[in-house]
Amino acid sequence: MGFARTCSVALVGVDGVVVEVQADLEPGVAAFTLVGLPDKSLVEARDRVRAAVANSGAEWPQKKLTVGLSPASVPKGGSGFDLAVAAAVLGAAGRIDPRELTDLVIIGELGLDGRVRPVRGVLPAVLAAADAGYRQVVVPEQTAAEASLVPGVSVLGVRSLRQLIAVLTDEPVPEEEPAADGRPDALLAGLAVPGAGVGAGQWAPDRVPDLADVAGQPEARRALEVAAAGRHHVFFTGPPGAGKTMLAERLPGLLPPLSPKEALEVTAVHSVAGTLPPGQPLVDRPPYCAPHHSATMASLVGGGTGLPRPGAVSMAHHGVLFVDEAAECSPKVLDALRQPLESGHVIVARAAGMMRMPARFVLVLAANPCPCGRHGTSGGDCECRPSTVRRYRARLSGPLMDRIDLRVAVEPVGRRELLALGKDAETTATVAERVRAARERAADRFAGTPWRTNSEVPGHELRTRWQVATSALRQAERDLENGLLTARGLDRVLRVAWTVADLAGHDRPTEQDVAWALELRTGIRRGVSAMNAR
Repeated sequence: MGFARTCSVALVGVDGVVVEVQADLEPGVAAFTLVGLPDKSLVEARDRVRAAVANSGAEWPQKKLTVGLSPASVPKGGSGFDLAVAAAVLGAAGRIDPRELTDLVIIGELGLDGRVRPVRGVLPAVLAAADAGYRQVVVPEQTAAEASLVPGVSVLGVRSLRQLIAVLTDEPVPEEEPAADGRPDALLAGLAVPGAGVGAGQWAPDRVPDLADVAGQPEARRALEVAAAGRHHVFFTGPPGAGKTMLAERLPGLLPPLSPKEALEVTAVHSVAGTLPPGQPLVDRPPYCAPHHSATMASLVGGGTGLPRPGAVSMAHHGVLFVDEAAECSPKVLDALRQPLESGHVIVARAAGMMRMPARFVLVLAANPCPCGRHGTSGGDCECRPSTVRRYRARLSGPLMDRIDLRVAVEPVGRRELLALGKDAETTATVAERVRAARERAADRFAGTPWRTNSEVPGHELRTRWQVATSALRQAERDLENGLLTARGLDRVLRVAWTVADLAGHDRPTEQDVAWALELRTGIRRGVSAMNAR
């Protein structure tokens, strides 16, 4: 009779639950039973663990073996429990002292030859272990750098079960041969989801698109700066080729680098999704996610069979979500964005369980004015009927558009602007410096509060704690009375006005700041240009 226990972590979305892995050996016919609500891939661990133990030079116990995963009510899946199960079995068999396993959290998949393969979601798993009070974790060597991002946790990276046995029994640690020179490490295959694209949503540091590449578009460029400074949502409308996509691609470069806390949150999502680039354990820059307009609701907000997986809104957490050709998207799919735009997270319910995933992002929508794209342009010869144009624009629902702060018409680029070759155009670095200064002004104003940017502040707080001069709000109040603004719309105008004031260095929004915020919101010209609003 023998008993041993250790711990591993079950992931539910991007949250982890510490699971106790118990192994019990009893006299009887040799059998291996795995209990505790495992899925198919975890049930298969019985064969992987048995072969890995035998091929690691240890003796497999010829007794009745029962491995329990507790709490049994939590669904458990994946191959990340293999190494913990093997260690518990060897502890029950006496090959490893069971006392050495009690305070360990062990994560990793086993190959039949005993090598330890990396798994996705190591960072959120180690975060969950640290929150539960564990201070020692064992992970595959390839993900040791990712696990080391969690402060206060001692990380041991191993390449094989043989190495783990040697460390826990104070024996000489055997050397494991790395991948052959010039060949990719086959063990890294477990870190990426097929078809997800390694490094998806990440620009290379030396290839960040520059705002100076955009020809003309002073109003749109200024709106992009406001969006970056206050984390406001933007809607670009204009004919094809006007530069809507170019503008959206340059927004991440204007956002400040992620704080340490934000970087851990973003990295945890990308680790679970399998999109972390090799050799880059920490995502420290705002991500950029641009799903195709034919994306399904599950791919956008999260979903899949069994427990849901992170969708595009979570992949863009603390970054930019760009939906091009928005009017071509399914209206139901776009309307699914309404909840995360307000709350900063998405809750997905399935039969297997409910999951809460982070989704605080800057949304950029882009659409043509009509199906042919030439409506409203000079000499465009639009061939669409008025009813067709109305139906096309109605695909973007009113409740969704009410959550968009900035609505910008992107005009066709003229010959003079196109041939200017970027002369006098501001670079991304120049604009990003103004954004950083505006963010600092807002952070100083919100010191001692849970908010850091203007878009996060509730409308009631803006109207009571940070009041705008009554004279500056007269036009906004008239628009509210005339039905041009909703109550939510007025709050969003106030938030944008504060951002414009922060960029201009004003202590509080002036009448011009509010007028330009109204112009960006309603599309009605107020006689205030982007330059005058500074």
